[in-house]
Amino acid sequence: MPIEQQPLQRTVEVPASGAELAGDLVVPAGARGVVLFAHGSGSSRHSPRNRQVAAALQGAGFGTLLMDLLTEAEEEVDAGTRELRFDIPLLAGRLTDAADWLDAADGTAGLPLATFGASTGAAAALITAADRPGRVRAVISRGGRPDLAGEALGRVQAPALLIVGGADQQVLELNRTAAVQLAGENDVAVVPGATHLFPEPGALEEVIDRSIDWLHRWLPLPPAAVAAR
Repeated sequence: MPIEQQPLQRTVEVPASGAELAGDLVVPAGARGVVLFAHGSGSSRHSPRNRQVAAALQGAGFGTLLMDLLTEAEEEVDAGTRELRFDIPLLAGRLTDAADWLDAADGTAGLPLATFGASTGAAAALITAADRPGRVRAVISRGGRPDLAGEALGRVQAPALLIVGGADQQVLELNRTAAVQLAGENDVAVVPGATHLFPEPGALEEVIDRSIDWLHRWLPLPPAAVAAR
């Protein structure tokens, strides 16, 4: 008989690029995977949009790790200079370190992994997928800037879902251009009438539905869950 996984919810400190980064880890019982979030420029793990998405993913059976990619001291510097939020190599390196940490952490070791990036965080999510091709099974971008991933786009083997608001025209064009450069299967999903942050009624809910469908499609059930069926 397989051992039933217990639900997990805790604040964690993730070692990444010489820093200790705060994160909120939630893993429901019997989780079929874990989603690592990369927030956008000027945001944090407390972003109400990402937290709403994360709660819905948890309800659908996926673990989530929401984390800050900058330390408190770096946040203070960035508030004045706005330079670190656009330091894509730094952010991507830290996200990749977090992916490695999840691979060995209690409650998440062995679970299939997806990365989820918003705004500039989408570039970090894609670079982590490119740098960990055997680990990251899927990528989701919400109103993201995948173009900032640069040459890494051609190395992303994981299926990538790029969700963009239909009224966010400039970002939509950037996503369509980036999608052509992706090596793996991908889809540019347009939410009609939505702007960059998806504040319109029902827009974020559509983001959630499309994200869950993508994860169900590309994150396989772990062996223990299959054996329990």
